[in-house]
Amino acid sequence: MTITRLAALGREEPALLTLAQRLLTVAESGLPSMLLPGKEAFAFTMAGHKSPDGSWTLERRGTSTRYAAITALGVRFLPENRQRAVLGGRTAQEFTGLLIESLPAVTNLGDAALIAWAAADTGHPKLSDALDRMGALDEEGRPQYTVEAAWVLSALAASHGTVDVEGRLSAARDRLLRARIGNSPLFPHATGPGLVPWYRAHVSCFADQTYPLQALARAHACGDGDGDPEALAAAEACAARICELQGEGGQWWWHYDARTGGVVEGYPVYSVHQHAMAPTALFDLADAGGTDFAASVRKGLGWMTDVPELAEHPGKQESLILDELGVTWRKVFRGDPKKAVRAARGLGTRVAPNLRLKPLDRVYRPVSVDRECRPYEFGWMLHAWQGGHV
Repeated sequence: MTITRLAALGREEPALLTLAQRLLTVAESGLPSMLLPGKEAFAFTMAGHKSPDGSWTLERRGTSTRYAAITALGVRFLPENRQRAVLGGRTAQEFTGLLIESLPAVTNLGDAALIAWAAADTGHPKLSDALDRMGALDEEGRPQYTVEAAWVLSALAASHGTVDVEGRLSAARDRLLRARIGNSPLFPHATGPGLVPWYRAHVSCFADQTYPLQALARAHACGDGDGDPEALAAAEACAARICELQGEGGQWWWHYDARTGGVVEGYPVYSVHQHAMAPTALFDLADAGGTDFAASVRKGLGWMTDVPELAEHPGKQESLILDELGVTWRKVFRGDPKKAVRAARGLGTRVAPNLRLKPLDRVYRPVSVDRECRPYEFGWMLHAWQGGHV
């Protein structure tokens, strides 16, 4: 029997179902204000400002085509009337059409890949145009950032069966699999040398894990017959490792050593990882026939209202969910100048992979809150909890 992801959550932990429904309400109420009036793009971020009376206001900053495409990927799961409420009167397919029209001016591979993915998922008739632009930006043999390479594979997997993408899909899949270092289950920050300085080439982030495991799971699921067991095994190994490393409070850590599969630096902990990116990747893996990591998803979701980093320090407690503003605050971080802890651990682990520099944890405690919210956070949240099946 097929049931929704929300229903499965309610069956296991009813209190978390209430939390997920609350977050989804916040997402739908907040996204319309992030859409730039008269444009086919969303703001890059909404920055919170606290007034002397204690109230909060939000300021739109920047523009992001990338975030617009991710939003479309999530909003498409809503009923049509609610899609139009979020996207300025347009359906997800219509909004994706505007993004496709903007593609001649798009020069970033990741942006083009996300638009192509949205075109495939919304059934847009100009999918081939989107794939062609993505292909033109994906120079053969050139290293790419792992996240963007993963989005290329997800776009091709979504297009499989509609457009002939067999050759490109195979090449994109091989690129991700070859990018891994030795026997490590984790993925590096780039698929080859030249994009990352040598002294931090071993450091990869959480996004470098979730997007490839999601893409490889989707590549397996779209295949004929037995699918792609090698791709599924790689996705499984990556998922198992990040779940093994998950914090006691449900934290999804930020920086990893792609050589050893260990944590370089845990902070910041991002809200989007907890409520959206880890869930959507791990759910897609389960949907593809992989292991069910729902327990880790639930543990991570719970962090949103039970933040140990803040609870342990009097005067630092605050909610990361602001229902009335339609935002979730972006992250909990150390507040160290120029990201000193991240830099020190990144450089130190280059030489000594297990070096922790523990005194830094006492000096720079993770009790600062980044009071911003970005639209892609809600796009992936909708994708995670409204899409798929379990």
